[in-house]
Amino acid sequence: MKNIKIPTVKPSEFDDYLFANWKAPVTSLYENFHVSRIEDYKNHLKLPTPPHRRSVYFFLFITNGQVVRRKDLTKFELKRDSCFCLSADQITSIDFVSQDATGFYMHFLPEIFNHPNLKVDLIKDFPFFSNWNEPHFEINDDKKIKNLFEMLIKEHLNENKEVLPFYLMTLLSEIKNLAQINQNKKQDASSILTYKYKNALSEFIYSKKTLSEYADYLSVTPNHLLKCVKNTTGKTAHELLDEMRILESKVLLKQTDKSISEIADAIGKEDPSDFSRFFKLKTGQTPNQYRKA
Repeated sequence: MKNIKIPTVKPSEFDDYLFANWKAPVTSLYENFHVSRIEDYKNHLKLPTPPHRRSVYFFLFITNGQVVRRKDLTKFELKRDSCFCLSADQITSIDFVSQDATGFYMHFLPEIFNHPNLKVDLIKDFPFFSNWNEPHFEINDDKKIKNLFEMLIKEHLNENKEVLPFYLMTLLSEIKNLAQINQNKKQDASSILTYKYKNALSEFIYSKKTLSEYADYLSVTPNHLLKCVKNTTGKTAHELLDEMRILESKVLLKQTDKSISEIADAIGKEDPSDFSRFFKLKTGQTPNQYRKA
């Protein structure tokens, strides 16, 4: 069967992919920049959202309530004064947004900083966007950040293209100053190998079925891969492989009309009954229940 990888979604596709019968009010800048209040769109989300990548950098700041989001294979529970941010093309999904959740959502393309009076290296200047750092961290002074977001919303609604990059730069700089984050996370050999393994899972989940195949691809022994992944994540390499299989299964169930048998074969579970048991064990639902939900 044709491989259906976790899709990369552009802002123009968010309405169909994330929302139920609702079109977000946006400006002409939407593809390059957008900022809004969580309470303005939370009730329109189709939850849980399918795993996807976004073509833009995005940033969440929670001022009340709870939000549960994922990056790759890891779940993050966000509460008041929590931030969650990702660079483009990272796998993400939204599991839950509480009724009392408030805060701010923002996305942008790096090109917004293409201004003669600005010189920005996003990852170097704002390391919370680095894939090496956790995407979730806390803020010490929420009032200052709220005020900056409100100013950014005002200029955004006015479509003031000239000043938006400077307001965004000020906001990100203030977040960096106030963030409770280890911005110098050690990139040891185990962390680097684990990062490469996760990328390989995303890239080759349909063609490589066993841990030995991934170890061969990464030029290490299976035992060394097991040890490094366990030391870095607290999980086994087999657990991460199973989690990626579940992610891809969810995409195939929701976005294709492939049979359960075809999906089972695609992710390395040749017996459909075995796949159904595996899926229910990991998700609490059968494949058909998930597809119909």
